[in-house]
Amino acid sequence: MKNKRTVARERAQAETAVKITEALGADAFPGDAHAFLIGIYKDPAQPIDLRVHAAKAAICYEKPRLAAVDTTHTGDGPTLAELIAMSYERKQAKEEDQQQQAPHDGGGRGAASATANR
Repeated sequence: MKNKRTVARERAQAETAVKITEALGADAFPGDAHAFLIGIYKDPAQPIDLRVHAAKAAICYEKPRLAAVDTTHTGDGPTLAELIAMSYERKQAKEEDQQQQAPHDGGGRGAASATANR
């Protein structure tokens, strides 16, 4: 159930649409501005300068603009190189722990099987 305000707004929109259609005539483009621009820049029958102009106007609605990103290190934490080094050190320590915990049964399976199971 729509409230009175919504019904009034929809009625006003419909009346406005009728007035616009009457003013523009039956040959008016039925789509929105973006669809109109797409129709122009994809139409090879249009002059290239007009197509480029339409493409420039439409592209901001089709692709996001690239934003500048600050990549400077503020000194608040480790640098990327330090993070990579710490990760590498943790991996090495984990591998050493696994090798020390591997059973040594004399059959040559201890360290070799730990390496094969990675």
